[in-house]
Amino acid sequence: MSIARFSPFELLLLKSRSQVDTAKLLLLAWVLVHRQHVSEGQRRRRLAQVSVHFRHGHDLAPIIHIAQQQDLKAIQLAAEVLRKECSKEHSLGVMHQAITVATDSGELSLANHYILRFLADLLNVAPLTLNTLFQELTGSPLAAPEDPSRDAYWRIHDADYYAQKAREAETAQQQAREAQEKAERQERERQQEEAERAHAKAQAEAERERNRQQEQTRRQEQRERKKRQQQESQEGAKQRNSYQRASSPPPPDRTTRALAVLGLMPGASQVEVRKAYRRMAQLHHPDRFYTESEHQIALASARFQRIKSAYDYLMHTYR
Repeated sequence: MSIARFSPFELLLLKSRSQVDTAKLLLLAWVLVHRQHVSEGQRRRRLAQVSVHFRHGHDLAPIIHIAQQQDLKAIQLAAEVLRKECSKEHSLGVMHQAITVATDSGELSLANHYILRFLADLLNVAPLTLNTLFQELTGSPLAAPEDPSRDAYWRIHDADYYAQKAREAETAQQQAREAQEKAERQERERQQEEAERAHAKAQAEAERERNRQQEQTRRQEQRERKKRQQQESQEGAKQRNSYQRASSPPPPDRTTRALAVLGLMPGASQVEVRKAYRRMAQLHHPDRFYTESEHQIALASARFQRIKSAYDYLMHTYR
């Protein structure tokens, strides 16, 4: 069978003089690598002290390396070797050594809180038995491990972590304040823009109203001016008519016109009218123009008719 098929821990078990001691070494090394404030050299020395009577026969460096790699398959295999080869009392002895290695500095790390419970479960050690053994060795009960998800844990165990969390919280608060200030500033700008638009709209509306009123006033003035011009024109026409009637002589009456037809002046006597009629009738009688054209005859007939009408009217007036 090829050696490449075996894991590093399986190879150690094959080379070991005591597989039980090699399995116990891995479990104790797993506890040691989770001790706080312990250097690599201190871990090696402490593991050497614990294993001084072990019969494994190999170097401790590979065991510490496997423990640091958190190889759970190797750890589970070590627990199976112990369960198979050791009695219940031997398993309690392994737990005794694990508790001693985990607490001989006076402080049980959070990781070892869980590791001791995990080892007890792998080795079939009941929780009550584990608590009793822990109290006998340390003088205090195995309390429930602290919850690393709580902020109070990091205040105590990792001041840098808590400070980082505080800085992150402060940064988040600052970002929230800046976001709120930005939102408020944007809201103020929006309100200011709306107020400016409303003001500009009101000014434009007022300007349109002024223009409308000015246009109405201008049209009203035009209508009034036109009306005055019409009135003045009518009054001027009336005055001109009055002036013309006052300055022009009155039209001649019918008597005057009739005398004019006979060539007489106003005030002529009846005798003068007869003489004038005979003279005018001889001159303008149509029979005198029988040799002329029809047009000339018609004109002569019309003149004679006017003369005859004027004579008849005057003679009727003198009666």
